[in-house]
Amino acid sequence: MPEPSTIRLDKLLDHPAVADAVADVNLELKERIAYQPPACEVFDRKFTTLETDPGYQFDIDKEARRRLSHIIGNTVQRVVGSDDPGDAAGADYGKARRIGIVFSGGPAPGGHNVIAGLFDAARRVNSQTRLFGFLMGPDGIIDGDYVELTRDLVDRYRNVGGFTMIKTGRTKIDNEKKMTLSRETCKQLGLDALVVVGGDDSNTNAAFLAQEMFADGIQVIGVPKTIDGDIQVRDARGRVLCAMSFGFHTAARAFSQAIANLCTDASSDVKYWHVCKVMGRVASHLALEVALQTHANITLIGEDLADYVDHARLEKAEREGVVDYTAYGMTLRHLSRVICDAIMDRAAVGKSYGVLVIPEGVLEFINEIQTFIIKFNTIIANYNQVHDRDFHTAFPTLDDKLEYLRRLVRGIRKDVSYNVWNARDDELFNDIPAFFQEGLLTERDSHGNFQFSQVKTEKVLLDLVKDYLNILREKGRYKIGIDAAQFAKTMQKGGLDPERYGPVLFDNWEQARYLMIKKNIISRKTLTAALVNAGFLGADDPIPPPVEKIFEQSVPKLKTQTHFYGYDGRGSDPTRFDCIYTYNLGRTVFSLIANGATGQMAAILNLEQDFSSWRPIGIPIAPLMHLEERKGKLELVLEKSIVDVNAPAFRVVQALRGHWLAAAPGEDHYRHPGPIRFAGNSEENRPITLLLNAMGGHLCGQEEKAGE
Repeated sequence: MPEPSTIRLDKLLDHPAVADAVADVNLELKERIAYQPPACEVFDRKFTTLETDPGYQFDIDKEARRRLSHIIGNTVQRVVGSDDPGDAAGADYGKARRIGIVFSGGPAPGGHNVIAGLFDAARRVNSQTRLFGFLMGPDGIIDGDYVELTRDLVDRYRNVGGFTMIKTGRTKIDNEKKMTLSRETCKQLGLDALVVVGGDDSNTNAAFLAQEMFADGIQVIGVPKTIDGDIQVRDARGRVLCAMSFGFHTAARAFSQAIANLCTDASSDVKYWHVCKVMGRVASHLALEVALQTHANITLIGEDLADYVDHARLEKAEREGVVDYTAYGMTLRHLSRVICDAIMDRAAVGKSYGVLVIPEGVLEFINEIQTFIIKFNTIIANYNQVHDRDFHTAFPTLDDKLEYLRRLVRGIRKDVSYNVWNARDDELFNDIPAFFQEGLLTERDSHGNFQFSQVKTEKVLLDLVKDYLNILREKGRYKIGIDAAQFAKTMQKGGLDPERYGPVLFDNWEQARYLMIKKNIISRKTLTAALVNAGFLGADDPIPPPVEKIFEQSVPKLKTQTHFYGYDGRGSDPTRFDCIYTYNLGRTVFSLIANGATGQMAAILNLEQDFSSWRPIGIPIAPLMHLEERKGKLELVLEKSIVDVNAPAFRVVQALRGHWLAAAPGEDHYRHPGPIRFAGNSEENRPITLLLNAMGGHLCGQEEKAGE
């Protein structure tokens, strides 16, 4: 038989089919890049103008009024389409401009479309307008490192995820030197405007840049970006101005797709509990959306835990005539008990598997953990200030840090920290596992925030859960339920009468579909004793194989797999919703610039409604800012938005928790959201969170009208 000939490698690589198969750009990406997002109706007009909307009110911080005097008087501005705004306005509107744009903070799907929308709007009005992208985030502004954004470059990244076009960085322009260098860069480049795309800290930077460059005539516009969903802007009366930052929907869908796959795996292999930690340091919006997308068996919402009240402890304290302040708020130990109860309830109906979703920052909502974090933030900030030296450099190891804390307790260090850390704190902290101690004492991020992503939150909870479940198993309370039909089949196959053995083995014989081995049967020894007492065995007789098999099936063997979802979701290609949202944000940015606005945040009103109802607006940043502690001192920042436990979206999840736990005979209720795609008509058009909140508002309005 002749040997097969070997094709030359160069011919193989040059073959068109091979080249197409291994090309960087596949057919789906080509389709994605070619997609043209629809624009809001106002952008179909020749011009846009801005109309002040006096209906929105803000509670203005005194410090914001003092430090942001040039932009503190800004109001909400609606973008309005026009065919003839007047000769003077029209000439200024259509002039050639030089606009810079920078990405700041972590990537979020859709950022490239902000650039695309801005580019298209600017070039449509004047083909001589030039856009410049600052490289590597705010460092690009400080160092004057930029690239001109040409049509070829912009077209290459349309509808594509990441911030690859110009990269990003986390540097803050937070001191006089950085501000001066940034101002010089913008002036040397001859910029008419600077666009800052980022989260709460980045938009805070945008406000200070707008203030600093106001006299130079350089406009600064912010764009709300964060996958965490914690930029949700309301006025003083609670009216929604920005329902969600861009990137949230895509990240939630990406996480949900992966977690839904784990739901399928869990219900197929029926032996693992998958513990899924999702991004969300301060707020649990992503976890809430994932719950709605996947119907995972358990989803913890940090804001819900913070509102927890232990009524049993309150009643006990009242009987004893004392006040128990620890009854308010969830403790770490009690949270582990809640998870244990859910695992046991599912095990009782034969389901020794499931999916648990926890937000990255869930520990921030736990009483004793929050206390430790606050104290450590104060101690670290105070040390850095007093000694003009970095705490983590001075005490590099965990032992070094623990010794410093002990010295505070002993009164060796006579400074402010001495009054913060006491013997009781030291005692409680020493009870915490070493890896968690190290996590709590880890270096803060560039914004002075505790880095929850560096702490193995899932390990902290799982260790407590496993310890308690072991105790319950030894007490005979944690067992796997045995299907009654399967029990009968196993016994009959082994030549034993299930009717005789059933009452001896089970507490709930003939009372339920899933049978629970008696609490006092916790080992082969106790099983033998039960059979001997019933007269089924002699003292030295072996346990019948069918009975031993049933007993083994009843013994739980908790197996867990842990997963973290964060960087994968923020690097995903955007959903159709985020593509459309960000493209219109870019168009809105240009309308604000062309009409002379500065110190405004581009946003889309009615984002929670159908696209036909979307309305581009500019939101004043300065009136949104307030004093908040950062790195041990008060700074002006934008407030992060947390989950509203009274909102319809959370209330729906709360109402369906028991249903999704599925601690009952029968199938689970997992939901499969499907992949992010452009093809077909079944792609959802907005986050479920927004859909439910909008529906709740609509129904509430109907009830109010009916009551009039």
